[in-house]
Amino acid sequence: MQAFPQAEPPDIGLVIVGDEILSGKRADKHMPKLIELLAARGLQLIWAEYVGDSRERITATLRRAFASGDVVFSCGGIGATPDDHTRQCAGNALGVELELHPQAEVLIRERMQDIAREQGTPYESDRPDNIHRLNMGVFPKGARLIPNPYNKIPGFSMGHVHFVPGFPVMAWPMIEWVLDHHYPHLLRKTANIEKSIIVFGAMEAALTPLMEQIERDHPGVRVFSLPSVDHPEYGRHIDLGVKGEPAVVEPAYAQLRAGLQSFGAKTGPELVR
Repeated sequence: MQAFPQAEPPDIGLVIVGDEILSGKRADKHMPKLIELLAARGLQLIWAEYVGDSRERITATLRRAFASGDVVFSCGGIGATPDDHTRQCAGNALGVELELHPQAEVLIRERMQDIAREQGTPYESDRPDNIHRLNMGVFPKGARLIPNPYNKIPGFSMGHVHFVPGFPVMAWPMIEWVLDHHYPHLLRKTANIEKSIIVFGAMEAALTPLMEQIERDHPGVRVFSLPSVDHPEYGRHIDLGVKGEPAVVEPAYAQLRAGLQSFGAKTGPELVR
């Protein structure tokens, strides 16, 4: 797998698959957890997409993920029931055939034997339901396995796109494993910070030139503007700030403050996150 240079870390994205999320039957817990896991490593989530159980939409979403060059985690849809399409869609998006991964077969058979022992029943390898379970190890050709510490049923990676189950108890340790085994070189000793200031009575359009100038003058810094019209404490205002590594945030924030002063903006509290 191609490594990313330390000076240019990739964007990190998240794909959540499943009708149950879009219908409201289940609330997504993956995005806040991934944000937490990344923050612990000095990284951040850049984008996320939700997609239902439509083969066409999943394929289109994954095709964009593969083409992006980003590190992407896809959660859900890798089981073997009729509404699980992610494995097949990954193959379609890449234009490659699916095959039973030999190591995945070993792990799945081990899991079936574990279940038989727990239930006190004999393991029958050729029983129809056991044969069907092997479909959970049918991945696009060239897939690399992601170990599952919960029940041994693996996920898989294709390039920098990593596929894990929708169950948090499985998905989260699998995502951690991917981060720590494939991307330790991306870990930052100093986490990113945000510094912002509350700005009253200003329009975003008037502040945009200042924001654009700061990003030009300070590579690696991102400017953000979060307007609010009914905040319980500040009322109508803009939370205007910069984010990035501390060394680059400080001078960028100083320029932001100076620019607001020259603009004559009325400012309030300063915030550090």
